[in-house]
Amino acid sequence: MITTQTATASVATSLAIKPAQRAITLNHLALVMDGNRRWAKKQGLRAFYGHGQGVETVHRVIEFCMRKGISYLSLYTFSIENFRRAPDEIQYLFDLLVRELNKGMKDFMEKGIRIRFIGDRSLFPESVRPAIEQVEQQTENNKTLQVSLLFCYGGRQEIMAGIKSLITAVKNGEISESELNEELFNSHLWTAGIPEPDLIIRTGGARRLSNFLLFQSAYTELCFIDCLWPELQFDDLEKAVEQYEACQRNFGC
Repeated sequence: MITTQTATASVATSLAIKPAQRAITLNHLALVMDGNRRWAKKQGLRAFYGHGQGVETVHRVIEFCMRKGISYLSLYTFSIENFRRAPDEIQYLFDLLVRELNKGMKDFMEKGIRIRFIGDRSLFPESVRPAIEQVEQQTENNKTLQVSLLFCYGGRQEIMAGIKSLITAVKNGEISESELNEELFNSHLWTAGIPEPDLIIRTGGARRLSNFLLFQSAYTELCFIDCLWPELQFDDLEKAVEQYEACQRNFGC
């Protein structure tokens, strides 16, 4: 079942998704990838093995964005709160990340996919930094799709980091208090240079953002899907996008 915060229209969906099938207003799609561990438990597996299966869904979502002409994709990959999980699960996640980055490099270059990591870089583990730096550097000039992996990320922490950065800039005389505005604040966030998300999809059944893009999502359409992340399919994404396109986005006007 798919529910949205602002859209109530029921829109028919097509299972056949074709490149450039129609003009689309959705420029930035963001997803909260919830349900990997519950999926694994349903299969009788150790909980964190669901993350490996969830990678296949990431591939599906990237392919969907490529077919639909979406320019920006943001994925909630690892939150600051996720550091509270068991050490063996955290290590599994980091090993999986490095393996997938190395394996996907050729594909990123051939398809024009830029990979960017968004989060508190002081928290990036030493074991993953070389792979992160390599993929960011090698894909920096790719233009077809920018995939932002929100890693060691938290929305509240990002806002606090932006505030501290602005305070430092004022103290150093780089800007004056009279210059402070929303646009300038945006430029001091970890997501600087990335447009606000048009649509956030969350799988797993929960109806909350869980510290995801809190400042950026003020006028974002929200879509909640009951399936677990590894179960998400093309037709689920198509329905969500069609509901987004049916919304009247007034931005307070």
